[in-house]
This record gives sequence, C-alpha cells and structure tokens, in this order.
Amino acid sequence: MKCVIDSQVVLLRAPEGPLAAYVKPFAGSLREQGYAQDSIQRQAMLAAAFSRWLKSQGVAPRGIISEHPPRYLRYRARRARPSHGDAAALAHRLAFLRGKGVIPAEAPPLPATPAERWTQAYEVDLRDVRGLSVATITNSISFVARFLRNRLGNGPLALSNLCASDVVRLVPQEAPHWHRKRAQLLTSALRSFLQYLRYRGKTKLYWAAAVPAVAHGSMSSVPRAIAAEPVRRLLASIDRRTAVGSRDYAIRLLLARLGWRSGEVVSLELEDIHWNVGQWSVRGKSGQRSELPWTAEVGEAVAAYLRRGRPQSASRRVFLRAKAPPRGFRGARGVGSIVRHRLQRAGLDTPTHGAHQFRHGLATQMLRQGASLDEIGEVLGHHNPQTTTIYTKVDLDALRSLALPWPGGVR
Repeated sequence: MKCVIDSQVVLLRAPEGPLAAYVKPFAGSLREQGYAQDSIQRQAMLAAAFSRWLKSQGVAPRGIISEHPPRYLRYRARRARPSHGDAAALAHRLAFLRGKGVIPAEAPPLPATPAERWTQAYEVDLRDVRGLSVATITNSISFVARFLRNRLGNGPLALSNLCASDVVRLVPQEAPHWHRKRAQLLTSALRSFLQYLRYRGKTKLYWAAAVPAVAHGSMSSVPRAIAAEPVRRLLASIDRRTAVGSRDYAIRLLLARLGWRSGEVVSLELEDIHWNVGQWSVRGKSGQRSELPWTAEVGEAVAAYLRRGRPQSASRRVFLRAKAPPRGFRGARGVGSIVRHRLQRAGLDTPTHGAHQFRHGLATQMLRQGASLDEIGEVLGHHNPQTTTIYTKVDLDALRSLALPWPGGVR
C-alpha cells in the first residue's frame, strides 16, 4: 500500500524501523536546501529502506555507526542494481540525524602511527596558534606528511635522530615534480615544521637551516596570459539563458575584465556589492579589502545572475554551486574547475587551464594599450608596486620603445 510522506513524496509502503519517524523531516530538509524533486524522492526511498534494514539487524538509533551504511549498501547491491550517489545520500542522511541528535556524533579516528600523530599536532599548531588560512595549512600538512613517511614510514618515531641527509633528501626528490612556486611552498613548510620540532624539544640542532632553497627570482618566468580572441570566443560559447550559464558568464567577466583572483570571486558576498555607487568591496590575497569600481558589462552580468540564475539560499555568497544544497564554493578550486570545464567545452587552446591566465591576460592587454604599471597594479589590487613589474616582460615591442639610445648613435 502506497504511503504519502508529504504532498510530493510517495513511498511504496509505510516506513518502518528505528528511523521511520525521520523520513518526512529529512525530505523537508532536502526541499529547503533546494534539492530537485526526483532527488528528494530517491533519497527518501533510500532512507526508508535503510531504516527497514536496521530493524532487521536489531539496531537502535543510538547504536547506529558509520559502518552501517556501507554494510547496508553491500546488502542492497545483492538485491538491486546500485545507484550512483547512494553512498553520498546515506552519508547525508546520517549527517541530518546527527544534527538532530537522533544518533550520536562519532569521534574522529585517532592517528594510527606516530608520524600521523605528529602531523595532526602540527596542524593544530598552525590553525590554533598561528592562525593560518585553511589553504596554507592544507598545503603545509601534505608536505610534512610526505616528509615523515619518507623518513619514518610507519615505524617508531625517532625525531631526535634526524640528520642532515634526512632533511636534504626530500627536496630534490619532490621539487622537480612541482611548479616553482609549489616547490617553494614545500621548502617553507618543511622549515616551519623543523622549527616546530625544535620548539617542542624533539630536536637539538637547527635543522631548518639545512633545507635547500629553491630558485625564486621574481622575474624568472613570463606570465602565461590568455589572448583577447580566446576570451571573446569563450564568452560567446556560454549560454546565458540557463542558470549555470549566467553564473559562469558573470564569473568569466570578473576574471577577464577586472582581473580578479579565484579566491576573490569565491569570497564575494551580497553585502560587498554597493549598487548605488557602482563599486564592490573586494577581499584581496592578504585579507585586505579594496573598494573597486565595476564596468557596466560586468555589473549587468552579475545583476542578471542574481535576478534569474542564483538559487534561493541562506548563504550570503554571491556565486553558489549549481548542485544542491546551494551554497558557496569551498575554495578557489571551484572557480578553477569551472574555468577548466568551460575551456574544454569550447575547444580552446590556451596557455593553461587555470583561472589566473585571465588576470595575466588583462594586465598584458592594458600594457599594450599604453597603461602604466601603476595603473595596472591598481586594477589588479597589488599593494607592492614591485609585484607588477613582472608584466614588463610580456611585450618586447613596448620594452624596445623604452630602451635608451646607445651613446654615440648606431655604429
């Protein structure tokens, strides 16, 4: 006999088991988060089936742990064809129940090895003592974890026995596989961790000084800039009549016309837009805010997305994910993923697949149109004028016009 959960969700039979009473609230929560109706129906059916299985296993709500969903999915796979997304749906279901206090929150697993325990302790220091950003902590921890695995493996911890070769060996092994800036992050993270060990009394010598340096000349490479024609073709390829298209078009304009960084796009909030004066408050790379004007083209694109493309959400972020629940991107990688996807769909051959090439492209175009370095730096939000000088290398013709004549004339 069919069971109507609410006006839009219908199950083949009434829910049973320890979680039966929470199927309807769960469906309502999905609807509030903006999930599509077919997704709500599927997740509600899966939640009811999971509850019936828990009943057959004699499991009470307070006895539900993270091992139960995979066990149920293995059971389900023997009787029906698995559906993509079932594991994520059950994880979402358990998160909902934990939020309601129906099932207990599970403590995070303890680190299994000494190396993992030291990595976790260092992560706490970076977050709670030094107050570093999530991105910096993530990069630093990944490098430190590799160093400890390389030196210690899963064996007993003997940091007091570190020697110079242990410290020196990692950088030549890892650096060739990374971009120069990434390799510099590796060495900085390693020095920081070795300083932390000395502070904790685990090493007596100052091993941070033994970490090799990576060449880092600020003028050692030419910025990889996208040309104007590929930008035009990319913008023309986006269907602005769709919600996702209007979002992606507005993001591309912010990158290409204003030279924003991905992180600045991600962190833009509704309160940062000052419509009456035609400006927005931009959170820069160092966390400083700048009040910058927009062009009519960019302002109209953002307004069109807010009016017709942006889903309903409690999030104050301007740009939201397309998939439910609608919320802001977790980090700059979300914008990078959108750029890469759009470039591939448009079939464009560009210097990179990343978002930063649009920033370089804008600076290059401004330079060739006669803008000064001060003007370029102001548009890009450079607080240090030296940062902008790298763009003097992108146009050799412009550089030749600035060259002083050879004393005595041409010989």
